[in-house]
Order: sequence, then C-alpha cells, then structure tokens
Amino acid sequence: MYNPTKPYKHQILKLIESTWNTPYVKVERGLYPVFKKKFSTWEVQHTDGIGTKGLYHWQKHTFDNAVIDAFAMNLNDLAMVGAVPYAIQNHIVLPKDDHGVILAIVKKLASECRKRNIAMTGGETSIHSDVKGMDISITVSAFLKERPKNQCKVSDVLIGLPSSGLHSNGITKVRELFGKRYRKEFTDPTRIYIDDVLPVLKKHKVNGMMHITGGAFTKLKDILHNADVVISQPKKHVSKIFHDIYAKGVSNKVMYSTFNCGIGFVLSVPKTEAGPILTKLKKSFVMGEVIQGTGVVRINSIFDGRKVIL
Repeated sequence: MYNPTKPYKHQILKLIESTWNTPYVKVERGLYPVFKKKFSTWEVQHTDGIGTKGLYHWQKHTFDNAVIDAFAMNLNDLAMVGAVPYAIQNHIVLPKDDHGVILAIVKKLASECRKRNIAMTGGETSIHSDVKGMDISITVSAFLKERPKNQCKVSDVLIGLPSSGLHSNGITKVRELFGKRYRKEFTDPTRIYIDDVLPVLKKHKVNGMMHITGGAFTKLKDILHNADVVISQPKKHVSKIFHDIYAKGVSNKVMYSTFNCGIGFVLSVPKTEAGPILTKLKKSFVMGEVIQGTGVVRINSIFDGRKVIL
C-alpha cells in the first residue's frame, strides 16, 4: 500500500546532500535546496528517461542498470555539445511503493553524481499502480566552455566508439520480436560516453559528434551540410543480440535506423587528429569518412555486406 508520508525521506535527503560538494555550485539546505553557481557562461539543459526498457528493469530488479541508462541518455546527448553537467533533478516512477527500491535507486543516482561533481538539487517519486514498468527521468543542467558548431566536414575521418549492446533504444522493436522471452542483453546498461569525450575535446579538434540513439544512424544527417557519410568499416564484432535480431527478418534499413549495431557514439575529426584520438579512446576505430554530397548516410552492412542508404 502506498504511504504518502514517505518515511524514508530523511535517508533520501542524506544521499542528496552527499552530492553537494562540487566545484560548480554551492548548495544549502532549505524547504527546497537552494544553490548558487560558481561560474557565468552559456548553459544548456536536457531531459530524458529510460523508456520501455523500464519494463525489463522492473521485472528483473536491475535498478543500478536503470540508473546508468537514465544518466547515459542525458549525458551522452550533452556530450555532443561539449557540455559539463553540474546539477540534476530526477523523477522516479514505480508501479509499486517499494521503499527499498526507491532508496537503492537514489543511492545509485547519488553515487553517479559524486563521480562527476554533479549536485542533486531535487527529485520526485510517483507510484503508478496501473503501469507495468518503471521509469527514471532526469533533467540535467550543464554549462558550455565553448559553443561548438558540431558539423561534419568533407574529408573528415569518422571514429566510432563501441556500444555496450542494445543501450536504451529499439526496445519496443525488441519486445515485438522476442515477446515474453527475456535475455540479459535487454537490461545491460547503456555506455556513458561523456567521461571519454570531454577530455578529448580539451586537447583535440573535433568537428562533429553524434550519439547513436533514437533513430540510430539517421541521426548523422543532423550534422551534415553538403556532405555524405560513408561507413565502409562498421565494427567487425558486434554483440550477438544484433545478429539475432537481424536473423528474425529485420531489414538492413530498419536495423540501422533503429539500433546502434555496435556503435554508440561517433566523432568526425580531421585526418591529422585521428591517430591521437584513437590512441586516447580505447577500442575506438575508424569506421568511415565524410565526402562531398547531399546529406546521405551510406553504410556497408555488418550483417550481409549489402549497401544501406539512409
């Protein structure tokens, strides 16, 4: 039964306060936490959640992974503009009032915040007894040291950063294909790229960046101008789950416009920067190039070698 008095709230407040020692904001306790920024520059905010993957997380009690997914969906998008996150607010939705689960989720949220000097400045928990899964939605505030244009340039080299699996997109399609069958890959957490990307941006020139998430490789069109992307060397070894999905009759076009197919983040860099960046980013690889064109993405399918045009 739902207890609206939230008897665990003092434990939650201690976890929240454990994130307040950051170089970016000064936070003080009040009816609501109040904070003063220690910087003055352009800012950006981003909100996202874990979507229908929350069904699997709730069923399998993979709550730590759910938190990582929620962070990744926000931080990976913010990485595309080189933003430094400094504060978050969260909204946890559960189908059942489980105090242990709520505390576990907030504990993991606080842990991830402390790793990155992010202050938790508030949050909310909602119990929706008529839903089957959970959701964790996060709003992240971040600041920009610069305002990058984020656009691929002709003759750039494309560097791919491997994904950790399905990540948090295409799950509706997965449920359609697999029905009630569960595989561990369905709850593996999304890789967080911002921790790798921000240090690269400090020392190297990067023209374009894209998080391969909803819409998958069609997202690359957003950073093309009078250019095409040619992905001639997609990752050779991808998680078995992608091959199994393809084997169920999913076309190349749907695969590459729905799933990350082993590549979770893409950097478009000048040729002179490719070598040093590949050395710095472990397991990254050259996946293609940018050529003169009209905004088309061309891919040699990892699944059957055929050409895919998006």
